[in-house]
Amino acid sequence: MDAATGTEEWRYTYANAFKDSFGFDNGPRACPTVAQGKVIIHGAEGTVQALDLTTGKRLWGFDTVKELNSPQGFFGRACAPLVTEGKVIMEAGGSNSKGAAGLIALSIDDGRILWQCLKDEASYAAPILKHGGGATFPAIIAWMRNDLVVVNALDGGVKFQQRLRSEADASVNAATPIWCGEDKLFLTACYDVGASLWQWKPEGKFTRLWKKEDVLDSHYSTPVYYDGYLYGFHGRQEFGQSIRCVRAQDGKVMWESGRVAGGTLLRVHDTLLVLTEAGELWLVDASPTKFNRHGQEQILRGGHRSHGAFSNGVFFARDDRQVVAVDLRPRED
Repeated sequence: MDAATGTEEWRYTYANAFKDSFGFDNGPRACPTVAQGKVIIHGAEGTVQALDLTTGKRLWGFDTVKELNSPQGFFGRACAPLVTEGKVIMEAGGSNSKGAAGLIALSIDDGRILWQCLKDEASYAAPILKHGGGATFPAIIAWMRNDLVVVNALDGGVKFQQRLRSEADASVNAATPIWCGEDKLFLTACYDVGASLWQWKPEGKFTRLWKKEDVLDSHYSTPVYYDGYLYGFHGRQEFGQSIRCVRAQDGKVMWESGRVAGGTLLRVHDTLLVLTEAGELWLVDASPTKFNRHGQEQILRGGHRSHGAFSNGVFFARDDRQVVAVDLRPRED
């Protein structure tokens, strides 16, 4: 769609027979990834496809169920594709005649599988890259269903593997790991996993600095880090959540909002753009001093978990029927 007018530029659709096991909507789950003139999409049924960014034409596809026996899991496949080193990195959670394929790399040019590794199931958290200095190889960090892992993006070599999951079978790792500066990684989940901060080592390993429960236990929404503090949704969605500010160095809770059904958030400068499941957009100060919501507007219908996006002063969001663009640029009096 044209960002300024909402005019449709192209549309791509395909048939699939995925049905959510719990009766929720049938997807898709994963955010698309745009790279090298392509849009990489991952359907809940397990198909990875590359589309031309300009025309929407399908360039290639890879069926993780057919090729790797990728299991459906609780809610279908949800991993957002990660593009690096000419590869599309995916959590497939499967295997084939060549061995385990928990994590795979596809060629961004034609969708060929370039390497596969890890005997583990896929999670709902997306893999990320090691950014900044202090890495001796192009590192991928993935929080799988069972383990936190570090993998070499060039060949799929596993450099680090640490079990990190709930003891309960009915549980998920859904919030994506986030960097706190260049050398510390924050992880969070519900189901008695809790929050933890990890120290990166140049050889590709992590040591845990602290672990606490009931500090910032994120059910599905990924927190954000800003200037030494973490901001995110705390608690199980079905029991009610709150937004918290937590000091990254030791996990101290600085403030907590009132109860909210749930939602997602992103940061623009010193403001948090919070999109609630009720369809409200909140503007909240990204400050450890206190919870201060200085803006609130109903922009969508309720009952969704889709992430918003921000570009050129405009906030974009969607529910199951519409896409909206909200102008947040300062007004000229």
